[in-house]
Amino acid sequence: MPMGLSGGEMDKLDELVATRRKIKRGAPLFSNGDRFNALYAIRTGFFKTCIATEDGRDQVTGFQMAGEIIGLDGIVGDRHMCDAVALEDAEVCVMPYDRIEELSRLVPALQTHVHKIMSREIVREHGVMLLLGSMRAEERLAAFLLNLVQRLHARGFSQSELVLRMTREEIGSYLGLKLETVSRTFSKFAEEGIVEVKQRHVRILDTQALRNIVNVPANQ
Repeated sequence: MPMGLSGGEMDKLDELVATRRKIKRGAPLFSNGDRFNALYAIRTGFFKTCIATEDGRDQVTGFQMAGEIIGLDGIVGDRHMCDAVALEDAEVCVMPYDRIEELSRLVPALQTHVHKIMSREIVREHGVMLLLGSMRAEERLAAFLLNLVQRLHARGFSQSELVLRMTREEIGSYLGLKLETVSRTFSKFAEEGIVEVKQRHVRILDTQALRNIVNVPANQ
């Protein structure tokens, strides 16, 4: 929610959340082609968004976590353009889009905030295109881990430890890498003392080494 709102404006925003929905692991929040009528704020849990390719494979297009908004893909054509699937039991707040538009006229800060969320999504898409277009496998996985831990840290979690809610195969789909390449790269990072991997639990031992792989300055 935007900062610096009056009590009355906050009350109006509280009315935005029509219902809360619980989504079981493996179940869709929405599917490609479903009519768009709401944005969803993830309260708990983890999601992936994916698109079915012509040969029947699921191409993962993103991962979303608690504290993030999902469903922006439906604004442009009034229908969702992808599937959103829960990677673990999750709960979302349902925010009807017509109410968001209505309240945006009454609370200008909300409209600005929604635009910032959309802009962030565009920037993320550009980042993914850069990942897939010009980076080696080590750079892709390092950038993925740094991004994930940065987003988790912004929500109060550890800067160095995370539990991967997605499979190696799903990571590979997102990064444009084969499963074997993802596993091999994780092993390489572990051998070099950059990370410690125990099944889905990852501990980053040398953040600067990951940054060096993708040439990220230390202050970012």
